[in-house]
Order: sequence, then structure tokens, then C-alpha cells
Amino acid sequence: MKTIARFFAAAIFCAGGVANAQDYPAKPIRFIVPLTPGSGADILGMTPYVMITAKGGAYPNLKSLIDAAKANPGQVPFASAGVGSSTHMAAEYLAQVAGIKMLHIPYKGSPEAIQDTIAGRTSFYMAPLDVAIGPLKDGKITPFGVSTAERSAIVPEIPTLAEQGLANYSLALWFGMWARAGTPRAVVQKLNAQVNAIVQGKEVHEQFGRIGIAPAPMKPEEFAKFVREQMGTFRKIAREANIQPQ
Repeated sequence: MKTIARFFAAAIFCAGGVANAQDYPAKPIRFIVPLTPGSGADILGMTPYVMITAKGGAYPNLKSLIDAAKANPGQVPFASAGVGSSTHMAAEYLAQVAGIKMLHIPYKGSPEAIQDTIAGRTSFYMAPLDVAIGPLKDGKITPFGVSTAERSAIVPEIPTLAEQGLANYSLALWFGMWARAGTPRAVVQKLNAQVNAIVQGKEVHEQFGRIGIAPAPMKPEEFAKFVREQMGTFRKIAREANIQPQ
């Protein structure tokens, strides 16, 4: 899969039923965020995953965890933010690249998964960097590696998973915005331009940079192509991991 080192901030919003883009919006726009509070979607954003484990836990490095999983197939537990979530997919992809089988422990969201990983109740969690950056800075967790092909500028001291023997492992977390079917194209384009301008602004750019997110504005057509490519990647991961539709 092509390396994705930037955060996605495309521009398709909830704008149903509005015909005149010049007059839009005439009232506040409502966003529906289908994830738990404190998750990456609250911030927006594309960002690397960081494979994290408990400080002073059972596995001092990535190799020791992989060796344990090979010796005990299906017994080493890992956390995710839910069945079929991006963090679940990232961990299953790691297992596929490493040639191991592990025990999936799903949680309600990233905050719960991180807390149980800190407590040592799971072996690791593929945490989005933006939600893991606090515990990392506080020294509460040990990082094994970042998921992208290149190191993150915000945590350059953490090696990539690919550097540590998981050749070609490259995956990133991204969030997008969609509108209901039938939203006028002129409205979509207007919102696209406005949102892209916001995420490229100095204040937002600096704030995102502090938590490991780099804006990557796209036009609606570019986003549509990107999503199709990503769907192909995640379908393959889900099929090989036998993840059933929920």
C-alpha cells in the first residue's frame, strides 16, 4: 500500500437538502461522530499508529512479543478500540506480516484500550499517535514502533515497525467527512474549499503538528479515489483475519 504520512482533511459535510450554495449555511451544521469521546475522531485527523505496551511489562521489545506469539499461537492478547475498528485492523495486519496468531480483546474505544494496556492487561495496543502522545510524554507506556514507512516528525526517536523486521508494514489512521446522498455538488465544493482552507491555516497546522497530525487537504474527487484504495486494503486484511461484518 502506498505510504500515507499525512492527515486527511477532505471536505464532504452534512448539508442535506440545500439547493443554493451561495446562501449555505443558513443554520448551524450538525456533525455526527460515531466513536467514543476522546478518540481520534474528536480531533480529526491522518496520523500514524504507535504500537504501545505497558511500562516494564512482559515484553521489553517487539521481537520478544513476536517470539512469544510464535511459541504460544492465539494466546498473547492485544487490545483494540472494537471489532473491525482501524486499531483492530492495524493489529491484524501486523500479525499477518509477522506470521503470528494472537488473541483479540476489543474495547469500547481508544481511551479504554490505552488504560488497560498501561495496566498490563493486554500485551499491546496499536494506538493512534494523537491519543497516545500524552501517555508517551508522561512515560506511562513503552513504544515498540510507528506504523508508517517513515518515522514521525513528532516522535522521531521511535523507530518504524518496518525498520524492526516487519518489511513493508505501512498503515495510517485517517478520518473523513461525508454528506448524505443527494447533497448538491455546489454545497459540497463550497464546504470543501472552506475546510481545506481551515486545516491549512497556521493555527490549526501548528496545533495538529504538536500531536503528530499533518493536514492533507483533498478535493472531493481525490478523496473518493483515496477511499476506494483504502477499502481494498482493509478488505484484504479483514478477509485474511476472518473478521466478519458486524
